[in-house]
Amino acid sequence: MNAVTTDKRRVRELGTSTHRPRRPARFVVLAFMAMLMVLLGIVMVLSAASVQDLRIHGNAWYHQRRQLIWVVLGLAGLVATSRLDYRRLKPMAVWLLVGSVVLLLAVFIPGIGIRANGSSRWIGVGAATFQPSELAKLAVILYGSVLLSSRPVNDLRGTILPLAAVLGGVGALVYAEPDLGTTIILAAIAASLLFFAGLRLAIVGATAALGVSMMGAMTMTVGYRRERLLSMFDPWSDPLNTGWQAIQAGVAMSNGGLWGMGLGASRAKWGFLPFAQTDFIFAIVAEELGFVAGLGVILVYLVIGLVGLNTALRAPDRLGQLLAAGITTWIMIQAYVNIGAVLGVLPITGVPLPLVSYGGSSMVLTLTAYGVLLNVARQTP
Repeated sequence: MNAVTTDKRRVRELGTSTHRPRRPARFVVLAFMAMLMVLLGIVMVLSAASVQDLRIHGNAWYHQRRQLIWVVLGLAGLVATSRLDYRRLKPMAVWLLVGSVVLLLAVFIPGIGIRANGSSRWIGVGAATFQPSELAKLAVILYGSVLLSSRPVNDLRGTILPLAAVLGGVGALVYAEPDLGTTIILAAIAASLLFFAGLRLAIVGATAALGVSMMGAMTMTVGYRRERLLSMFDPWSDPLNTGWQAIQAGVAMSNGGLWGMGLGASRAKWGFLPFAQTDFIFAIVAEELGFVAGLGVILVYLVIGLVGLNTALRAPDRLGQLLAAGITTWIMIQAYVNIGAVLGVLPITGVPLPLVSYGGSSMVLTLTAYGVLLNVARQTP
C-alpha cells in the first residue's frame, strides 16, 4: 500500500479532527447580526429614498445604487480586517490618527470642505464626499487601545496626558464642525477604553459627568443648538421648524402600529420627513414594518453590545480587549443615540443608524471596524 493511500485512509479515520477549526459562537452571532442589519439597510434605503429620488433625479434607484457600492466596499474592508490579526494594526495607530486630524482640519478649508445644513462635516473628492469624523472614531479607538495596552493607565505623563490631548483635540475639531452627536460618541468610546484599561469606575464616571456638563453648557450658549435641545421636551412649541422632524417621525411610527403599513407603503417619505434614508430611517422601519420590527432592531443592537462586551472581557490580551470594547461602544452608543433622537427621548444630533442608514463614509468604516471586532472574537476562547 503506497503512502498516498495510507494518508487518505488516515484522513477518513480522523474525521472531524482534520476539519478546519469551528468558529467561536461569538464570531458567528456578531457576523450574523451585522449581516442582518446590512440587509435591512439595503431594503429600507430603497424604500425610504425612492420617492424623492424619482422626483429629484428621475431615478428611483439613485441612492440605492450608491448604497450597494458602499456595502460592497465595506464588506471588503470587513473581510480584510476580520482575517488580519488585530495585533498587526499597532504600527498603523499613529498614522491613522494623524491622517484623521489632517482630514478634520481640511473640512474647514474653503474649496475642500463642504458645508451643508449648517455644518462643515465633509470633504469633496470629485463627485464623491467623505466624512472624516467617521475615520476619527476608528483612529481614536486604535490609538487609545495601543497606548493603554502598552502603558499603565495611571501613568500621568506617559498615558493620561497624551490620551487627553488626542481626545481633546479630536473632540474639539468634531464639535467645531459642528457635530455634537459624534462628539458624544467619541466621549463614550474614551470612557469605555479607560474603564476596560483598569481606571476606577468612580474616576471614569466623574470625568464623564464633567464632559457632559461642559458639552451641555456649550450647547446652551449657541442659539440653534439650544433651540434643538429644548424642542426635544416640547416639539410642538415650534412645529414648523425645530420640532418638525421629531413630530413627523412620531407620526410615522404611530401610523405603523404593531405590524406596519407594509413595505414601501410609508407616507412620511413623501416629503414629510427630511433625511428619511439617513438619520431617520428607523422611523421608516417602524412605519412600514411596525413596532415589532422596530423592537427587533433595538434588540439586535443590544445583542451586538452584549456579545461584543463579552468578547472584550474574554479577549486573549489587553489590546484585543480594548479594541473590542471601543468598537462595541461605538456601534451601540451611536445606534441608541440615533434611535433615541427618532423616538424623541434624545436631542436630534444627525448621526446615522450604524449598518443601516445611507452613507458611504459611515457604512465603509463601520464595517471595516466591525471586521476588527470579528477578528478579536475569532481569537477569543
